Formats: sequence, C-alpha cells, structure tokens
Amino acid sequence: MIHLESMETGQLVLNAAYGLIGVGAFILARMLLDEQESRAAQENLAELRDRVSSNFLVRILRPFFTQYLVPMIRGKPFWDVRRKIYRRKLIAGGLKDELTPDEFISFKALLIVFFPLVGGVLNAGDFIAVAWYWVLATGIAGWFYPDFWVNSRVAARQKKVLRSMPFIVDLLALSTEAGLDFVGAIGKVVDKAKKSPLVDEFAQLLKEIKVGASRAEALREMAARIAMSEVNSFVAILISADQMGASIGKILRQQSETIRSERMLRAEKAGVAAAQMVLLPLVLFILPAVMLMIFGPFLLGFIYPGGV
Repeated sequence: MIHLESMETGQLVLNAAYGLIGVGAFILARMLLDEQESRAAQENLAELRDRVSSNFLVRILRPFFTQYLVPMIRGKPFWDVRRKIYRRKLIAGGLKDELTPDEFISFKALLIVFFPLVGGVLNAGDFIAVAWYWVLATGIAGWFYPDFWVNSRVAARQKKVLRSMPFIVDLLALSTEAGLDFVGAIGKVVDKAKKSPLVDEFAQLLKEIKVGASRAEALREMAARIAMSEVNSFVAILISADQMGASIGKILRQQSETIRSERMLRAEKAGVAAAQMVLLPLVLFILPAVMLMIFGPFLLGFIYPGGV
C-alpha cells in the first residue's frame, strides 16, 4: 500500500515537472517571439524614418496609417483595380520610394477622419466659424486631396522631363555619332547630364537592361513610367529604328529637331494665351487711367471755364 502511494506520488511529481517544463518552454517561446516582433517593429520604424516624404501630412500621419490601416487593406482583392491605378500615378509622380499603393489608399482613408477632426477642433476653439455639415464635408476633401497632390506632382515632373528632352536627345545623338552604341550613349548621358527626372529614368532603364530586359521592353517601361505622349512617340520611333536596323544617330538628330520645333510652337501658343490674358486687365485698369490722364484736363476746363 505504501509502495503504491509512493508510486502515485512520484507520478504526480513527474507530471508536475512535465507541466512546468511545458509552461517554461511556452514562456521562453513567447519571449523570443515578442523579441522578434519588437525587433521587426523597430526595423519598420527605422525604415519609415528613412523614407522622408515631400508632403507634410504624409510625414506626420505615416505612423498611424501604416500601423493601423495598411494591414487592413493589404492583400484585399477589392482594392486591386485601384492599386494598379495608384501604382502608375505614384511612379509617374516620382513617389514610388515615398508611398506604396496600399499606403496611399490608407492615407486617403485616414484623411476622411483627420480633416473633420481638425475642423471640429478649430470650430470648437472659435478659430473658425462654420456649420457642422461643412466640417463633415471636409472628409470628402480629405479623400480627394491626395489625388490632387499626386496629379500636381505628375504635372510638375512631366514639365521637367519636357524641358530637359531637347538637351538629352542632343547628347544622345552626339554620343551615338561619336561611335557609342545606344546603351553606351545612355550611360554617357546618365554620367554627364544634369540631374533631372528624365536622367533618373534613363538610369533606371540601364538597370533594367543590365538585369536582362531587352531594350524595347526597358524603353516601353520608361514610357509607361513617365506617361507623356511626347516620350511615347520618341520611344516608339526608337524601338522601330532598333528593330529595322536603322541608324540610331540620324533618328535621334531628327527627333531633336522635331522636339525643338514642337517646343517653339508651344512657346508661341503660350505667348498668344498670355497676350489674351493680359488684355482684360489692360482694358479694365490701365486704359481708364490713360483716358483719365488724356481727357481729364479737357473735362476740368469744360466744367470750370474760368479755372478752379
């Protein structure tokens, strides 16, 4: 009997030891997992600090929408179509290193709440005096504000590309006429030309060619990133000349002359539009002043014949 009780006691002690070992293993595994999650979170925060955005709202709100909203949006099929659209816009605006499509969607969603919240605080503090429905309506502005911001970045970047195209194409033509092949000419442009969005795109084109993409594929990707009709036609002509074996130097020289002619036409159109815009203030403000200076003395002489 005593022997049986001692065996049962030993079994209980053994089971308790197994249980304590299991609890200890669980606690140790949980500690390691928490440490790994903490390290991953610190790395993510360090990465976020390194990704400095040009937009003030993105900089101050990034920790909120990346931590709380991006996990809810990432991988959801509902946003697939919008992801493709926003990815192309972010690339065309030169923002691919600042925001991902999921982060952009999360940023838009956060502003729906952030703008009314700020408006409500300002309204409650008597800094502004507007009706409550106008405060709520700022949520709509919050959803569309990032689109306006990205579109303005795209337009500004395209203007820079258009401004630098004649010089870049001339440099490409000179390099190919000097004996370099097309890829070597692009490398010379990347090394020697002043930094601009178009030079950055050529640098990306070289990287894609080095990793195995064909010249035609790399040129098409560059045209898609810039999203300009002028660049699309330029790339189409280069691809056709490459496939037909025509002289790239002559094609580039012709394209340079064409781009400069189109640039001159755009300048003339802008001058005509500016003249039309100046006409209205000229009639409303300057012409009355000139008429007053010319006819004022005659009117005064007619009203006061003997002098004032």
